Amino acid sequence: MASTGGDLILAGVTKTYVPAHEVLRGVSMTARPGETVSVVGPSGCGKSTLLNIIGSLDQPTSGTVALGDIDIAGLSGDELAAFRSNEVGFIFQDHHLLPQLTALENVLLPSLATSSRDATPRARELLGRVGLSDQAESLPAQMSGGERQRVAVARAMINEPKLLLCDEPTGNLDHEAGENVVSLFLEMAGEGGVTVVMVTHNLDFAREFSRCVELRGGRLTGTEPAAR
Repeated sequence: MASTGGDLILAGVTKTYVPAHEVLRGVSMTARPGETVSVVGPSGCGKSTLLNIIGSLDQPTSGTVALGDIDIAGLSGDELAAFRSNEVGFIFQDHHLLPQLTALENVLLPSLATSSRDATPRARELLGRVGLSDQAESLPAQMSGGERQRVAVARAMINEPKLLLCDEPTGNLDHEAGENVVSLFLEMAGEGGVTVVMVTHNLDFAREFSRCVELRGGRLTGTEPAAR
């Protein structure tokens, strides 16, 4: 697999489910390193499907998805697993932390299969960046919802991904906690050159990103920069 980095490029992406249910219809988009893109649209319009295709969790029926010089759809099974582990960070509405592990141990999990180096110093650094240095040894049950989601952000960044994909990451949080998480995404993009794509129903949060697009009728519209 070639080295990654560079633009995220979607060209003519379609997704059709049997029987002939076309969810995505020729979706095309380019996002640069460090750019933040929010995706809005009605429930059931295919936002999560689009995110899963970008992250290689699902395959398009037609069209191409590339990150830099990598054609994601052309990767083998092992290459796809390596791509997801090394180049993509995923954050979902539910934090999916393992309850028996501390915050530090949860952050370290993705690094165990990808690196022979001790990633503990980086994990502690990331917990500090999300404001949780003092919670490193806490279990998820001892933390608030916003704190758990910030641990999930740190976990997603442990392998230094080029692409951060967020599916309703603030859906279970109050406005203040959600604002803190969105601010983290903007910081990660600005400081690390990470491309961030976030699916959300919260239009206030969507407008904080550099670009807000709407998925409707299987097509993307509104590719202008979001209002600030």
